[in-house]
Amino acid sequence: MRLSIVDAFTGTPFAGNPAGVVLLDEPAETAWMQSVAAELRHSETAFVEVSGDGPKSLRWFTPAVEVDLCGHATLATGHVLGGEQVFTTRSGELRTRAEDGWVSMDFPSDPPRSADDDVLDALAGVTIEGVARGRWDILVEVAHATQVRELKPDLDVIAGWDARCLVVTAPGDHDEADFVSRVFGPAVGVPEDPVTGSAHCLLAPYWADRLGRTELVGEQASERGGIVRVLLNGDRVTLSGQAVTVVSGELHV
Repeated sequence: MRLSIVDAFTGTPFAGNPAGVVLLDEPAETAWMQSVAAELRHSETAFVEVSGDGPKSLRWFTPAVEVDLCGHATLATGHVLGGEQVFTTRSGELRTRAEDGWVSMDFPSDPPRSADDDVLDALAGVTIEGVARGRWDILVEVAHATQVRELKPDLDVIAGWDARCLVVTAPGDHDEADFVSRVFGPAVGVPEDPVTGSAHCLLAPYWADRLGRTELVGEQASERGGIVRVLLNGDRVTLSGQAVTVVSGELHV
């Protein structure tokens, strides 16, 4: 089986978010896919069936669990396959288009709702401006991008929350980004995700409402860093990013 390792949401090798992409000629057992994802140790590995015509089955696994939606591994898959692709997933039908060095993805929007979760125990030293919830994640807005960049959250506390991930965000602090964020998912085996496409399904409507614009640029301010372009269109959001293949080869088991 063909395997690629792709750095997603970046045009530079060894930045952005690395994802495994495994091309399957036939369906694979769930336990085997989970074992491969655990072996690769990336935050997500995508498994896509490429045989036959029509939409391709696409699934995503962290080193610990299967997830319902993953942006960067979908972008990596679109980058590997090229052109226009249609996938069937646990989050419905998704589409990607590779063009001019960028891959765009049509994802469902995840409009936030106000929440009263007590997050202070995990986020020492920040000024909390608001708390919201999406379908899977808790979003916390803090006062300044510097607080996002310097944050050292208590991952043990976050792991006990009823949420996939914690998304911490603030307005952008330079001309190239409208907002910044970091994403922590210890409950799903990802202490900090370098760049999280699916979190931008939540961030896009959140910041579109505050900034009064539907086309925005997000910077995920992890150690590796990455850029996500977002375009909100009703109940859908287009996420766009660059990608670089750093490894290609074969699985032998």
